[in-house]
Amino acid sequence: MVHIRDIALPDFPLLLAPMEDVSDPPFRAVCKANGADLMYTEFISSEGLIRDAAKSRKKLDVFDYERPIGIQLFGSDVDTMGECARISTVAGPDLIDINYGCPVKQVACRGAGAALLRDIPKMVEMTAAVVRNTHLPVTVKTRLGWDDTTKNVEEVAERLQDVGIEALTIHGRTRVQMYKGEADWRLIAAIKNNPRIKIPIFGNGDIDSPQKALEYKNRYGVDGIMIGRAAIGYPWIFREVKHYVATGELLAPPTVEERVNMCRMHFEKSIEWKGSRVGIFEMRRHYAQYFRGLEGAKQWRMRLVETDSPEEVHSILNEIIAAEPVMVGA
Repeated sequence: MVHIRDIALPDFPLLLAPMEDVSDPPFRAVCKANGADLMYTEFISSEGLIRDAAKSRKKLDVFDYERPIGIQLFGSDVDTMGECARISTVAGPDLIDINYGCPVKQVACRGAGAALLRDIPKMVEMTAAVVRNTHLPVTVKTRLGWDDTTKNVEEVAERLQDVGIEALTIHGRTRVQMYKGEADWRLIAAIKNNPRIKIPIFGNGDIDSPQKALEYKNRYGVDGIMIGRAAIGYPWIFREVKHYVATGELLAPPTVEERVNMCRMHFEKSIEWKGSRVGIFEMRRHYAQYFRGLEGAKQWRMRLVETDSPEEVHSILNEIIAAEPVMVGA
């Protein structure tokens, strides 16, 4: 088993990446149902949490069916991050995660997320402040470095372990790369093989199939992997990876009925957590992925995004099952 202090995860656990405007409780519910072993909230702005912003407070919602679940924080001020660790602990997660990897301008250009890769002393000070302000395990997600000339994640791993983090997830790109090009896992493997490193090391980046998951497990020797974009509209990726790693055999893809029923579960959780109006609106971004490759997918999606009625959404989903459309592409 893999342990993050007293959190026991299975051998080679699969983690759901924290994704802004994606990794909310409804999305986490369908990923958990398909085998995600550890999940994280959307990242939460420390400044927003201190200001008591409604959106930031809402992201603290965690539920027992999600466990183990981590709340992920980002920010640029050391004291504020420490205080937010204390506030987040009261919300009752299983761990606190710090985001040192987000590359988007709105975050990095404000001195948060991946920007801290250019100021390791401040990163260390901030991490220590978070550790001091919670009794929960603290983990970190980061990148290889700011750019190709400053791939400093090996130093980051050692220094953050020294101040108390208990697991590290590394995305195999620099901040400058954003999400372009191929993720480079060689530095991730080097950190895993570093005799000084005693904490679990999880790899992230480009895992979009069971075959690649097993290949990277064997090639790079990480303790587990984090899956992000590949799970959007396809939470079955977790069960497929687990089955392939265990047996070497590929599971059959989800049937049309399975796709519809999982989409329906996601929709119902969205309504339950967000209310009817917001739940319907925010679910619209997911339909294209759930029905990607399905015969008539565009027609079904257009009808789903045009309705404001929960009953009509359910009716359209029932129509999809009754029509028995075939898969015509990926």
